Amino acid sequence: MRVLLFSGKGGVGKTSLAAATGLRLGELGYRTLIMSVDPAHSLADSFDLKGSLFHSETADPLAIHERLFIQEVNIQREIRRHWREISAYMISVLRTTGLTDLEAEELAILPGMEELSAMMYVNQYRRENRYDVIVLDAAPTAESMRFVSMPTTLDWYMKHVFPVHRNVLKAVRPIANRVSPIELPGDSYFANMRDLFQKLDGIADVLEDPKLTSVRLVTNPEKMVLRETQRAFVYFSLHGLTVDGIIINRVLPESVNDTFFAEWRRAQQQVLHEIEEYFAPVHTRRVPLFTNEVVGISRLEELARTLYAEGEDPAAVVQTEKPYSFRKQANHYEVRLNVPFAAKGEIGLFKKGDELVVEIGTLRRHIGLPTSMAGLQPARARLENRVLIVEMKEVA
Repeated sequence: MRVLLFSGKGGVGKTSLAAATGLRLGELGYRTLIMSVDPAHSLADSFDLKGSLFHSETADPLAIHERLFIQEVNIQREIRRHWREISAYMISVLRTTGLTDLEAEELAILPGMEELSAMMYVNQYRRENRYDVIVLDAAPTAESMRFVSMPTTLDWYMKHVFPVHRNVLKAVRPIANRVSPIELPGDSYFANMRDLFQKLDGIADVLEDPKLTSVRLVTNPEKMVLRETQRAFVYFSLHGLTVDGIIINRVLPESVNDTFFAEWRRAQQQVLHEIEEYFAPVHTRRVPLFTNEVVGISRLEELARTLYAEGEDPAAVVQTEKPYSFRKQANHYEVRLNVPFAAKGEIGLFKKGDELVVEIGTLRRHIGLPTSMAGLQPARARLENRVLIVEMKEVA
């Protein structure tokens, strides 16, 4: 099963592009599910679904046609299905503060519940072999980062903290409940948590396998949007996911010659050049600004024809090697960059803001650094088996 994760800044058009991709995959014969992980769902809107259908039936996979389904993760339903014991305990605690039942229920929706629920579905559908491709319409960039980091965080908690936490509370619960105004969580709370973890088992391996999961970053040719796309690229790389495509949406078409758009065109051309330079060798594709809003199947099909060449398979594995990676060593950090055709004498590098700039002959690569490395400086570089290894250290 393939997973295509579409992410980007809010408002860049990723839902429409994910929907168009799903339509193309269905046309090619794949059993396809498009799943919205964004709390502010717009997937059903994109297909122009109306009435009660919009509110209820998309919480489970809903057939658009024989080989295409859509699903919008509904947190209220997910709490009843998967989070019952955890939510019940949180509500009981919140009630002791004087909140009404309704207020307590709303506040008991913890950050991450929606993302974890979506991961459980992906894992479930993978185990059942229900779909050939799942297209994930992810939340805006910050929430997407939380989405991909959760499996490893939860795995660490379950292995190192969960057993101790559970055993300690089990021992002190009878005494503590007599004197505390708030009852400690019962064993059913921990059983619920363990059950959730088991449903997620293996999802981290799925996300980090480039033959199974690919990230497609959606951006607009605007400076502010580009900066967030660059940060997303860095952090997806940091968490071991492979970005195999950058989709530049809403590019002014050549047919727009009005002088009103002259400055917009100049600014877009500058940003387009930056995008090509920054993300190389990752493939980029441009999608023009449409004359009308892309809503409904016919408009999504038109978008799919613009986005993909005739016969092109969006599920094809086009990149398995990460352009660069980060590692932490005993006394320094490392940036590892694949440079298969570079010779030692033609490589130069320097730091610019929070980016490491690598020059190979006439080519220049900008590598955004994660927060933990942004204040470091390149101290030493070496070539090993066509990989450039740059050591990053604090300046003395």
